[in-house]
Amino acid sequence: MASGRVDLDGKPIKPMTICMIGAGGFIGSHLCEKLMSETPHTVLALDVYNDKIKHLLEPNTLPWAGRIQFHRLNIKHDSRLEGLIKIADLTINLAAICTPADYNTRPLDTIYSNFIDALPVVKYCSENNKRLIHFSTCEVYGKTVGSFLPKDSPLRKDPAYYVLKEDESPCIFGSIEKQRWSYACAKQLIERLIYAEGAENGLEFTIVRPFNWIGPRMDFIPGVDGPSEGVPRVLACFSNNLLRGEPLKLVDGGQSQRTFVYIKDAIEAVLLMIENPARANGHIFNVGNPNNEVTVRQLAEMMTQVYTKVSGEAPPEKPTIDVSSKEFYGEGYDDSDKRIPDMTIINRQLGWNPKTSLWDLLESTLTYQHRTYAEAIKKVIAKPVAS
Repeated sequence: MASGRVDLDGKPIKPMTICMIGAGGFIGSHLCEKLMSETPHTVLALDVYNDKIKHLLEPNTLPWAGRIQFHRLNIKHDSRLEGLIKIADLTINLAAICTPADYNTRPLDTIYSNFIDALPVVKYCSENNKRLIHFSTCEVYGKTVGSFLPKDSPLRKDPAYYVLKEDESPCIFGSIEKQRWSYACAKQLIERLIYAEGAENGLEFTIVRPFNWIGPRMDFIPGVDGPSEGVPRVLACFSNNLLRGEPLKLVDGGQSQRTFVYIKDAIEAVLLMIENPARANGHIFNVGNPNNEVTVRQLAEMMTQVYTKVSGEAPPEKPTIDVSSKEFYGEGYDDSDKRIPDMTIINRQLGWNPKTSLWDLLESTLTYQHRTYAEAIKKVIAKPVAS
């Protein structure tokens, strides 16, 4: 742990107590690691599960013993929540249902999780004058303006029509029947509530809009560390196919474009927000890597190449297959064409820029997944011998 830490303005950073809701998830586990290994801060880690942070909690002889406390609770119905927020200096809310397949099949759970369940967190922070860092999503932007232009329009190449800016870009969603937008709408509304609390009641807040954060421990592998029938996000879906030697499924041809950022780069940005409140308060930050832009089809091709390298296995004879969004996600699915983050605000306020290339972040992630899941997958797919 570094001592004598200073912020971006050269001022000493005082140790703080952080109430982290959703600490046991993908992002939370990496953020807890960072805080324990590099800072003097204390974390009150709130979640239903702690599998991904067990290595930080045991044994009690670890260098940071006493600086991380796990509280097993569900924020939907636990009276301890306000008390934990009260004793902390900062609350970070990572809790969410954020798997695209759920937006269609569990729209009510999705809306409740991302809006209703977040209301008490915002309320307690505002009423007790506690700072809040709330995790939103790049989904709040919805579709780009460019997606409504004719396909042969030269304006589609103009960044003004597809690069997403926190303080300028409109939030454009599909019709109400397209329940895929339940997540985005819930996230946008809680953003607006937080912003209003800041304007009317002085809530100190920062809103984070992640653009596809990728790395070890992300999402789940169906049938191994998640439900057998689950459909995680695209990279975990592709990883699952590769681990099982199956073709990668390209929804509607895999023409949507996305950017991907390495989790360790993204966590650096979050730490800057934590330790530089004067620069971060009142801001919404895109956190992504516009240099790592690919179509979903290109992502599938690159992942196949990387997995072949890290596993030593031959690629599938048929690397990809096309499926319709209705077949893959169900009725009511809709999507955005591109999601390219503008990085002006976070670069200006915090001096942050991502570093890791798409190939390198995929190599790190797939190496971890092959090492962690390959044997388990073999056991899952092995057929029992008839007696």
